[in-house]
Amino acid sequence: MNEQQIRARRLARERERRARIRRRRRARLIVLGAVVLVVVVSAAIALGAGGSGSSDSSRSTPLTSTAASAGHVVPRKAVSAALRHLHNATGVPGTTVHGVGTGKPGTLSVPVLMYHVINPPPPGAPFPGLYVPSGEFAAQMQALKAAGWHAVTMDQLEAYWTRGVPLGPGKPIVLSFDNGYYSQYTNAMPILKRMGWVGDENIQLSGLPPSQGGLTDAQVRALLAAGWELDTQGISHADLITLDATQLQYQVAAARHILQKRYGVAVNWFCYPSGHYDPTVVAAVKAAGFVGSTTVIPGWAGPGQDRYRLPRLRVLNGTSPSALLEQIATAQGDSSPPESYG
Repeated sequence: MNEQQIRARRLARERERRARIRRRRRARLIVLGAVVLVVVVSAAIALGAGGSGSSDSSRSTPLTSTAASAGHVVPRKAVSAALRHLHNATGVPGTTVHGVGTGKPGTLSVPVLMYHVINPPPPGAPFPGLYVPSGEFAAQMQALKAAGWHAVTMDQLEAYWTRGVPLGPGKPIVLSFDNGYYSQYTNAMPILKRMGWVGDENIQLSGLPPSQGGLTDAQVRALLAAGWELDTQGISHADLITLDATQLQYQVAAARHILQKRYGVAVNWFCYPSGHYDPTVVAAVKAAGFVGSTTVIPGWAGPGQDRYRLPRLRVLNGTSPSALLEQIATAQGDSSPPESYG
């Protein structure tokens, strides 16, 4: 072996030694990155849940804290890392409806009502129209029942539209409740329970004013036990059309996965905060795996409409039972929601 061959062999051994060092360094970085990711995801979930990570059904702390309203912004890197982990989460059922389909997709359009606080408006309430007293709500529900309506969920509606799963006798209607106010549990649920009806809870995970109160973990579980569907308006009811891409994904995707992880339910539907959306927001909702989303544009939801721009009917304070029936009937002919709103 000549000197040139000896030098070549030495260089090859040196290159192999350096390659082994690089591989060991990469392995250490991967392990370290995994540890950091676990910490980041845990922090993001805790923040998104308003600090209420416990699954103890006896807890009484509101699920919707005021962290977001205090102006806290989640760091971009933490949000991105959390989202990468959350998008890979599996094991949550895709639907809560397992009825036998007829094989013929349903064609009926269905009204989706929108409620907020089921209490009288307190003095100085900024939006008194969003407060429906429990007595008024009960009278509206009885009028709906007398007119032949019965409550279904959004998942049931989708199963009917896609697989022909029957919605039961009578006229189906969806009763949606936005934000996650405690009065939806204390006042609306008992009324619906006596009727054998259910609601659709569009919860936000943080940001409700303390004076209005938010649902506790135990109350959310009680709604689910009563047959309610759990969907979401995102982390903090942020105006989604004003957010950058990272914060938009956090508000939409993280909210879904936090709720899926905590309650073991599908969370298939998104509800646009304040009804604001545009094509970018719609794309983020689709990317997060939601089946569809609802707006504040009046009308009936139909199988031929864009699932990510379904209309709803806002029920305001002072709406009599007869006025509600008229509102529902009149809205049947309204046009589909626009491409953007806000």
